[in-house]
Amino acid sequence: MVEAKKHILTSKGMQALEDELQDLKVVKRKEIAQKIKEAREQGDLSENAEYDAAKDEQRSMEARIEELEKIIKNAEVIDESAYDKDTVSIGSTIKFYDEEFDEELEYRIVGSTESDILKGLISNESPLGKALIGAKVGETVQVESPDGFSRYKILEISRS
Repeated sequence: MVEAKKHILTSKGMQALEDELQDLKVVKRKEIAQKIKEAREQGDLSENAEYDAAKDEQRSMEARIEELEKIIKNAEVIDESAYDKDTVSIGSTIKFYDEEFDEELEYRIVGSTESDILKGLISNESPLGKALIGAKVGETVQVESPDGFSRYKILEISRS
């Protein structure tokens, strides 16, 4: 039997998943059940677009509940306090300088399940995340990309 993938999460990430699961089970299930009930009351289900849409929404929601339950079951919440504050690790927020584009960037390193580049959360499994982990303030890391190499100088490391 194949062992399920461990999902590395920060405590904030785990809380967000648990909150989403609770909302889906308690609030969204009731809302969708009400939509289905109202659509049924309209009569013939074979030509009822509202009923079909509500059933599709219900299927999507149940799939997301199942996905969240699997992630939470196989989660490994990292103890951020166990890491050296002066070294980049999962849970660190890093301010660094991108030499190629002459700009300062700030990202938080999280497990792949939590990553969302638009929210400033990068995966520890991404090329940049891998390169940053273990670095200290003042060090420059190099990341290989299809266009060549990019260099980033660590300016600040914090825990949030």
